[in-house]
Amino acid sequence: MFTIFVNRVTSTKDDVLSGLTVALALVPEAVAFAFVAGVNPLVGLYAAFMVGLITASIGGRPGMISGATGSMAVVMVALVAQHGVEYLFAAVVLTGIIQIMAGVLRLGKFIRMVPHPVMLGFVNGLAIVIFLAQLQNFQIKNEAGELEWMTGSPLYILFALVVLTMVIIHFLPRFTKAIPSSLAAILVVSILAIVFGLDTRTVGDIASIAGGFPAFHIPEVPINLETLWIILPYAIILAAIGLIESLLTMTLIDELTQTRGRGNKECIGQGVANTATGLFGGMGGCAMIGQSMINVNSGGRGRLSGISAALFLLLFILVASPLIEMIPLAALVGVMFIVVIGTFEWSSFRILSKVPRSDAFVLILVSGVTVATDLAIAVVVGVIVSALVFAWEHAKNIAVDKHTDENGVMFYELNGPLFFSSIHNFSNLFDPKNDPEEVVIDFKRSRVYDHSAIEAIDALADRYVKEGKKLHLIHLSKECKVLMKKAGDLVEVNVIEDPNYFVADDKLA
Repeated sequence: MFTIFVNRVTSTKDDVLSGLTVALALVPEAVAFAFVAGVNPLVGLYAAFMVGLITASIGGRPGMISGATGSMAVVMVALVAQHGVEYLFAAVVLTGIIQIMAGVLRLGKFIRMVPHPVMLGFVNGLAIVIFLAQLQNFQIKNEAGELEWMTGSPLYILFALVVLTMVIIHFLPRFTKAIPSSLAAILVVSILAIVFGLDTRTVGDIASIAGGFPAFHIPEVPINLETLWIILPYAIILAAIGLIESLLTMTLIDELTQTRGRGNKECIGQGVANTATGLFGGMGGCAMIGQSMINVNSGGRGRLSGISAALFLLLFILVASPLIEMIPLAALVGVMFIVVIGTFEWSSFRILSKVPRSDAFVLILVSGVTVATDLAIAVVVGVIVSALVFAWEHAKNIAVDKHTDENGVMFYELNGPLFFSSIHNFSNLFDPKNDPEEVVIDFKRSRVYDHSAIEAIDALADRYVKEGKKLHLIHLSKECKVLMKKAGDLVEVNVIEDPNYFVADDKLA
């Protein structure tokens, strides 16, 4: 009993301290993404608080951190620029409703369709995106208002503090795990910067994070079809991006913690969070892989870690903004660089020469598209390319073994899957013109997968009928017989041996 109590106390301490670390890292990210979307920094901070709190409380993946994200912010830019922030709030509410529907319809299971090379590409691409986002902290505006790279002592101080942060995070766990190393690094670097009056940028140099408690606010937009047509495309894209990023991040956290999240519950959690956020003046959000990695690596495993992060963030906004604004950006940049190193799958370099070329191509493609566009497009492209490669490779696997029995009957024993990609090869396997008068095609070692295959069988049967040949089709499923128009009467059904499966077809939908 005492051991259980100690473990619970330790777990609670780890969750709370990791939540504090995550909250500190959330501040500059939320502010930066708000600027990307073209809204007030508090809109991003409120989103980080509400999305983080609700998903941590009712989502399907304890330990995963959600908040305002760059992948969703870039979609919001055009909507805010053309119609204003109120339309953004309305779109976020609709985004949440769509995500709730996805969870209710149990669409979260489709994340299992994402191939492993796509997962690796997603992780590597996101690590690169996080790294590139930190480089803006090494730039300053010149007198003309243009960004240019730092030089001289400001650069040296920034670089030294970043390196110090990374060294502390890396080596501190070897001596003690009483406090998350990321939190210790932020505190040490902040104290050094304040005590020695180092000339380096702080969180307060980005924007003030002081504000009040988020207030309930119904979006001030006309309630009509015109408004719906304006926000619906954005809401669909935001919902898709949010769910893809959240479910893929959930899969990554599952692997790291050797536990399993619940995808459909996470869809509903994300949906409720975005619906509520849109009604409280937030920009919406989804899971954040960087902050989730910080949380897990700092010992955060339970729901309390995400809840603590959200509550600490609210505390920063309400009363502690002067202290938080004193934190050097260098400390937070160092934390994110460690996240990049831990997130990037360095083993992918080693396996590139060992996996099939198609998988290596998909991995690199998804990484590149993630950096060039956004996560949702990258994952969709990766899945499509992987599916096409799979179809092409399996199209080659269709073949026949043929022989003639003592009665002169030609037997074709079909091997391999029959679907849209293999029907051309399938048709070329037969010679109706030169075959004997009686032919048997055996589908025992083949499976008919789709309507294209049904049509191919129909067309082949028609060729034999036109040649005046007697054709028998055996070991086809009863579903195939129902769907076939011309060959249906030629199918010989064996109720004991015939397969029983359903073919994807509109008539069966």
